[in-house]
Amino acid sequence: MRQLKAALAFTAMAVVLASPASAQRNNWGTLTEPFHIIDNVYYVGTEGLAAYLFVTPEGNILLDGAIPEAVPQIEANIAKLGFKLSDTRILLNSHAHFDHSGGLAQLKKDTGAKLYAMEGDVSALEGGFYLGSESVKTMSAPPVRVDNVLRDGDTVKLGATALKANLTPGHTRGCTSYGATVQDGGKPYELLVFCSATVAANRITPPLQYEGIIGDYRETFVKAKTMKVDIPLAPHPDFFGMLAKRDKAKADPKAPNPFIAPAEFGPFIAKAEADFEKTLKERTEAPAKPAAN
Repeated sequence: MRQLKAALAFTAMAVVLASPASAQRNNWGTLTEPFHIIDNVYYVGTEGLAAYLFVTPEGNILLDGAIPEAVPQIEANIAKLGFKLSDTRILLNSHAHFDHSGGLAQLKKDTGAKLYAMEGDVSALEGGFYLGSESVKTMSAPPVRVDNVLRDGDTVKLGATALKANLTPGHTRGCTSYGATVQDGGKPYELLVFCSATVAANRITPPLQYEGIIGDYRETFVKAKTMKVDIPLAPHPDFFGMLAKRDKAKADPKAPNPFIAPAEFGPFIAKAEADFEKTLKERTEAPAKPAAN
């Protein structure tokens, strides 16, 4: 039991230290100015944790809630852009990890919005835990009730805006990548907020984080390779260089929108897949550690 507790404590640290965004964790709560991305899509998150606002005449959709401490910043950013918090009708979550779901409970209370989430993540959201590491409280988030359960391929609609919920599991059981068709200069583009495919703190060798996790990762890589993605976004801004693109757009507003980057998604997925297989091989071949006295 003592060894198990020690392993779980290590896992809690690994969620911070093993993910690509780990080096920037100290900016998870850092205020950054909100900005327009494309069409009716706006960034309202912090410097290190993304939150996206999809604006429609019938109300707005907010994707991801960051950590609880970031909620006042998200709400202030929505106001800075000239939108009303009370116009938020739908809350979405890319995946049930505390750094993306932690603020949802407060945001739901403050907006009165309905929360939509993929079936595989409902238990973690409503229980406030990290699936497979339920006893590790450092990875917990405030529990939040899910109003509408989504399944792969479902569409979340508000007015003329439609977001397709693509199940891309592995990082979590219900990891969801939301896609939408947006317009720029009279042309349509495919936008995707890709959930994640990093291993991070997940146990991909026995005892597995959850049953079927390895197959889920591999199915996600297969699916992602078929996706047409012109505008790649993510729950962590650094995955696709969001802040650098923001600065580029600000420096020359008349230049082509730098968020339109169709060449980026394929190599990103290829690297994520290679990293996963490398990590799986290393962990599978790692010698068993002797039991402590």
